[in-house]
Amino acid sequence: MQVRLLGSVEVVAGGVVRPVPGLRRKAVLAMLGLHPGQIVSSDRLIDAVWEQDTPATALNTLQRHVSYLRELLGAKDTIVGKASGYVLDLGGEATDVLAAERLIASARQAPDPARRAECLRAALALWRGSPLTGVTALGWFAEQAAHLDDLAHEATRSLAEARLALGEHQELIAGLDQLVAARPFDEDLYRLLMTALYRSGRQAAALERFQQLKQVLADELGIDPGQPLRELETAILRQDPALDAPARITATAATPVPAQLPLVTRAFAPRVRELARLDAMLADSRAAAAMLITVVSGTAGAGKTSLAVHWSHQVRRHFPDGQLYVDLRGFGSGALADPPAVLRRFLDAYGVPGHRIPAGLDELAALYRSVLADRRVLVVLDNARDAEQVRPLLPGSPGCAVVVTSRNKLTELVAFEGAQPVTLGLLTDEEARDLLARRIGADRTAAESAAVRDIITLCARLPLALALAAASCVTRPELAVGEVTSQLRGEAGPFDALQSVFSWSYRAVGPAAARLFRLLGLHPGPDFTEPVAASLTGAPPAAVRPLLAELIGANLLQETVPGRYSFHDLLWAYARDRADSDEGAAALGAADRRLRDHYLHTAVRAAMLLTPARQPVSGLGPPEDGVVVAAPGDRDAAVAWFHDERAALAALVGRAAEGGHDTHVWQLAWAAQDFLDRWGHWDEQVANQLLATRAAGRLGLPAAQGHAHISASTTYARLGDHERAQAHLQQALELFAGLGDFAGQAKVQYQLGWLCNRQGRHGEAVRHARQALRLYRAAGQPMMAARTLNSLGWGYALAGDFVRARPRCELALAQMRRLGDLAFQAGTSDSLGYIHHHLGNHDLAITHYLRALELYRGHDDRYYEADTLDHLGDAHRAAGDPAAARSAWARAVELFEQLGHADAGRVRLKLA
Repeated sequence: MQVRLLGSVEVVAGGVVRPVPGLRRKAVLAMLGLHPGQIVSSDRLIDAVWEQDTPATALNTLQRHVSYLRELLGAKDTIVGKASGYVLDLGGEATDVLAAERLIASARQAPDPARRAECLRAALALWRGSPLTGVTALGWFAEQAAHLDDLAHEATRSLAEARLALGEHQELIAGLDQLVAARPFDEDLYRLLMTALYRSGRQAAALERFQQLKQVLADELGIDPGQPLRELETAILRQDPALDAPARITATAATPVPAQLPLVTRAFAPRVRELARLDAMLADSRAAAAMLITVVSGTAGAGKTSLAVHWSHQVRRHFPDGQLYVDLRGFGSGALADPPAVLRRFLDAYGVPGHRIPAGLDELAALYRSVLADRRVLVVLDNARDAEQVRPLLPGSPGCAVVVTSRNKLTELVAFEGAQPVTLGLLTDEEARDLLARRIGADRTAAESAAVRDIITLCARLPLALALAAASCVTRPELAVGEVTSQLRGEAGPFDALQSVFSWSYRAVGPAAARLFRLLGLHPGPDFTEPVAASLTGAPPAAVRPLLAELIGANLLQETVPGRYSFHDLLWAYARDRADSDEGAAALGAADRRLRDHYLHTAVRAAMLLTPARQPVSGLGPPEDGVVVAAPGDRDAAVAWFHDERAALAALVGRAAEGGHDTHVWQLAWAAQDFLDRWGHWDEQVANQLLATRAAGRLGLPAAQGHAHISASTTYARLGDHERAQAHLQQALELFAGLGDFAGQAKVQYQLGWLCNRQGRHGEAVRHARQALRLYRAAGQPMMAARTLNSLGWGYALAGDFVRARPRCELALAQMRRLGDLAFQAGTSDSLGYIHHHLGNHDLAITHYLRALELYRGHDDRYYEADTLDHLGDAHRAAGDPAAARSAWARAVELFEQLGHADAGRVRLKLA
């Protein structure tokens, strides 16, 4: 939880922004937030908040505002009343101002400019606009906002200093020009701007800025520039070598810091003893410089996840390098989470590019431990089945901590990995009463104490059952607590606490919400969005939105992150049971079709944004009535959608295969293939494409089957299994030959050439490219023929036959220009650059490389941009321009390191 002041005054709790209504309330919170942990007297608060218009009732009004703010913050102890005033007591970095000040202080102490720049960028990112927006009409707050503006300006100026030290002078000029215009008397800004201009080869412009400042100071203030600036002018006139730019420091891109913990639920049972024990374990492990592993075990519904998430939020400040979370689905809610898939997800979170992620479990676990080495990371492994599922996910760094939750005690982890056990029993009566009081109110709990005791007994002191019962009281305030107790007692059949409360809560919501709840049991997990819910019901999103809110209010659903919803696994199983018993087979079948169609049509649209030049999927019919297609708006949104829905897509492909829905199998696999290939999820890609080949075969669709074989082949090649890659291409070739499909055969031959080049068999690659070229021409596909002509020339180039390579690539480029094929012009220009370099035509090589760079940048293709920069550096060196070569290689190293690609080391050797 945090109070945010660097923009509008607001509260953030569990990742959700809570606006503060009213000028005076905002001002009270801002005043306390600007003095966190300090007593602010009531008199001082009243003076600042009401200024000269203090009403006679100001003290009572202040108390009401404080009560409101406590409710907004979620607990009474967030603002503590003292004899003379109030204290904001949130612990840690209670405000974004504190966070910014810490980062700025860290920058001052950082030993190198790269680290200083990283800290300052993070600090400046906390400013969301003008500080204290909403309260600056009050004089005292306007002064504080000015101080915070000055803090941002100082951080901006320090960041410019650090970037100059990193050699980023050219990139700084535009921003410094804007700053100078805003603060025309700031000599330090002029110093930075003049230095940046000089280092960029613009000596005259640097001197012109000095004269500009000199004139402004004389006209407005009647003074001359200070001594440091006059000395800088002299140094620029002399072209003093001390002003020369430092060798550009190539820093790796800042590693992402994942923060994956779910939202904290208000229904958390206050497990004081267990929290204290976890705190003590963490303190002991830190003192011993050892990694903490703890296993929180207990029966279903005992609150294991709530305890783990609540404690993790409390201690996350001790783990500044990230917090990882995964639901291992050990007991319900879809298929068991596979350790390799979890490791890939964790490596994704730390920005490890797909091509660096290996296939085998041992190699994945080793890379994961390497990435987390020397880092302080908290890993929450929720709902684990057994020790075997957990072991590969344990980091090796002593600065890390791991919290595992499970219905099993996982004694093997305790015995062999030294895990500390924490067993959750049932709540005490006092803890159960406290949980209910938090949700339904202390007054109501005290007024109906006998009924509250009955609820505690009927719910068997299980936190999940109590939370659901409390939600029933909150969502139906017209019912007395005693009436809720009576209805719980009225459950038919042998009494079971959880099933009884599930059943009553389910029947307590409206019919539409109950139908949505049971249909959501069809979703394979782990979480879903509003369009998914709408598609399951066949209703528009506007109609589903209040139903989701109703289910959340009844504690039958939770919003894990904004916009994404999930079940407790017991509730997921209960929802599925209700669907089977309360929905007819026809209704279930229709909902399942709408679910598959939502994912299929959304995935197809996302796939076309990812690869616009791709041939559309064949045989795609319209979506079922009632399906909501969540079309991403652009390429970035498409990528984000695939990341979020990857687990659901994989589960749906498998489930569609089991259910005999073959059209959905191969079309879903088609839609996901480019994403899975580019982001390195090759095991999933292979699994999907093997299912797709069988599904298309059963449907009698040899063309779709052939394309799935090609995709499987490409993935096997990336995994280093060239034998299987070759076998799948041969099967595809037979299928397309049987159809007389020249374009399909051409694609296979093209891929065979690509596979041969990967294996160093360049002569065979040339033969396959020739056949592909002939077939594409016969199929009447001139664009693919032009691309294949470049592939043929590239094969000759790799074989060392540059005389044959050159005319083929030149003709390919001319045809691509005529056809408007920008996507492949970049690769062909790079081919020609490589060819001319080896023919000794260095100027032509440089021209082609520069054109390739321009096109790759236009497509945001950073890997091939870096690859071309590497080649460009070679051409510059061969042309006798070592400075230009160094510049190209330095940029290539920077990009390769951002991508985490091994070629960074090879190019760095050239720089050395």
